[in-house]
Amino acid sequence: MGTQGTGRKRNPNKDRSTAEDDTLNLIAREAEGRLALKKAARAEAREIRMKELERQQEEVEDRDFLEKGSQSASTLASLSGSSSRRGSGESSITGDTDTSILEIKDSLVELEEKYRKAMVSNAQLDNEKNNLMYQVDRLKDSLMELEELLSESRREYDGKTKDIEREQHAYGVLQCQFNVMKETLKQSEELLTALEQQKEYSDAVKNERDELRDELVQLKDILKKHGIVLGPDLTTNGEKVEVVTERSASRDPASQLAQDSQTSPTEGGNIMLEIRLRKLVDERENLIGQVKKLKAQVEQKKLRNGTEGCSPEGEVLENSTDPHIQDLQRDASRQLSDLKFKLVKSEQEVTALEQYVTRLEGQVTRYKGASENAEDELKAEKRKLQRELQSTLDKIDELESNNSHLSKRLDKMKANRTMAPTP
Repeated sequence: MGTQGTGRKRNPNKDRSTAEDDTLNLIAREAEGRLALKKAARAEAREIRMKELERQQEEVEDRDFLEKGSQSASTLASLSGSSSRRGSGESSITGDTDTSILEIKDSLVELEEKYRKAMVSNAQLDNEKNNLMYQVDRLKDSLMELEELLSESRREYDGKTKDIEREQHAYGVLQCQFNVMKETLKQSEELLTALEQQKEYSDAVKNERDELRDELVQLKDILKKHGIVLGPDLTTNGEKVEVVTERSASRDPASQLAQDSQTSPTEGGNIMLEIRLRKLVDERENLIGQVKKLKAQVEQKKLRNGTEGCSPEGEVLENSTDPHIQDLQRDASRQLSDLKFKLVKSEQEVTALEQYVTRLEGQVTRYKGASENAEDELKAEKRKLQRELQSTLDKIDELESNNSHLSKRLDKMKANRTMAPTP
């Protein structure tokens, strides 16, 4: 006969005590109490049955003994009687004795059959009880294993949840960096567009400067044709002034542009370009006004020469001693010197602006390449994080399905234990 188990041994979890564990402990204690009551009731019923069987056996033995005594007494009485009466009553006594013996034998066989059936049923019940106790022990062990698996799956679920939170935080940081780099790239593209527009405008100014230079050369040729030739002193002075002014001009814009590029290459670039281009536009307007003045003077000279008459072929106007002509020559040479100086200065400024634009284009190209590389890296990191997030979500779904499956099995086992038939 199997022994009753001592109950479900559970390892205490010191970290956390859930309501489900308390409920399981209460259910286990109630089940153990019910099993103890059933065991006591079965033992009492078994003892009562054994006493009843012993009493019945004693009664059968006493009845047999009494019947045998009565039979022996009746036999002796019949033997001590007269021989005449013995012959007549022998047949009746023998018939009664045989009848009683047959009845006793039948009752004894019946009792033996009942006793045998009772013992067989008792043995069967005992075997069933042992099987049920073994099944209960197995269910307890499987319940403990399921609880351990459930706690382990919960721990894994908590760990995966924390990993997902960390990955989401890292993804948010990378997203912010990506937005910053995207904004930087957008500003770089806007700056590049503005530089291209400024370059186009500077090219237009350069073309107008070349046209003004050609007009100056034509005016100089016209002045030579009309006998207005620059003297050697004025020419040299003009050239000296040009050289000096060229040096100062070449030094001033370059140094100023270098300082501007060092101080604020990106923020003050547009302001500096606007200032330079405004100066170039003003100088261009001044040059156009001076060219118009020179044209007007040439026209006046032509009209004056036409009214005064033509000079002989061998006469050279450059050797004329007319003070008015000399004043005109000096004014024309001075204006030409100023125009040359302004042209050289504008050329230097345009060259400096072109160099600055080229340098800014190089910076924009570098920024654009760096932003593209950063964008590619961020996209790769984003794809990697998305893959990790998807795998983590799949694992969490799998753990949740396992958890629900284990919970269903646990509920089913609880129901089976509650509704288990008593032997």
